Amino acid sequence: MRIIVNGQQAFGKACLEAMLERGDDVVGVFCAPDKEGRPADPIKEFALEKELPLYQPKSYKDAETLDQMRALKPDLLVLAFVTIFVPAEARDVPTRGSICFHPSLLPLHRGPSSINWPIMGGATRTGLTIFYPDDGLDEGDILLQKEVDVGPDDTLGVVYFQKIFPLGVEAVLEAVDLIADGTAPRIKQDDSKATYESFCKHQHAEIDWQKPLAEVYNLIRGTNPQPGAWTTHDGKVLKIYDCAKIEGEGGTPGQVTRITDEGFAVAAPGGEIVVKRVMAEGAKKTPAGEFVAAGGIAEGTQLGAA
Repeated sequence: MRIIVNGQQAFGKACLEAMLERGDDVVGVFCAPDKEGRPADPIKEFALEKELPLYQPKSYKDAETLDQMRALKPDLLVLAFVTIFVPAEARDVPTRGSICFHPSLLPLHRGPSSINWPIMGGATRTGLTIFYPDDGLDEGDILLQKEVDVGPDDTLGVVYFQKIFPLGVEAVLEAVDLIADGTAPRIKQDDSKATYESFCKHQHAEIDWQKPLAEVYNLIRGTNPQPGAWTTHDGKVLKIYDCAKIEGEGGTPGQVTRITDEGFAVAAPGGEIVVKRVMAEGAKKTPAGEFVAAGGIAEGTQLGAA
């Protein structure tokens, strides 16, 4: 089966690498155009290393791109993390159509930041879906799904890199095999259960210290490492990454209650957030203990709005 892989970044590269390792016939690789001042995409570098035909179109609607795809005579298009819309005219070029990876249990969390939001909402499970893309946003029929647990202290980084990423690569291979065998199911999504969230951005990651302890903790976990939960200190942004929560009486919300061996503790209704890693505005990430030692913060300091 002749396969085009369209992907980006580490996940796209990992899928391509796994497919080549087991002998899949990858006839071409598509990825996003280079961005000025940024390193080449890992999947691009790997495709060039393996001397695979590489294409970086700005659009999949133009005739040149469609002709390039047709010339490869593909049986299947695998979308392994893409940010450029692929219309039906391109998706239908392969004789067996196209399949796409999405890091949530569709129809839940349709949209681009589908791992952040469930963690921020306190979910105890999430997962991934391989589906047949259509012109809607993550609305196509489901081929297969895999679930993962979200531990009470798991961050965005843990859920993605340690759980969804490796399982997602396995799921892509499994889906390719089902397509090749002619046994791949098509399961309609239940639109009545659908949820959609857009990009999780800086404005969504501001800590409201008046919120219950669990909500504050979930916000920090769900935005670590991106976009990074933040508060204000002396009028400047202070991002908070690694932390722990301690249930108890707490204190004045947003107030630094004590200095710890690892950093400092901040009160929220129901307890404290023990901060272990921070990034001050204009600086790099640093252990919170070093931030404290450098005079960055002291007991009694009020963070954010009181």
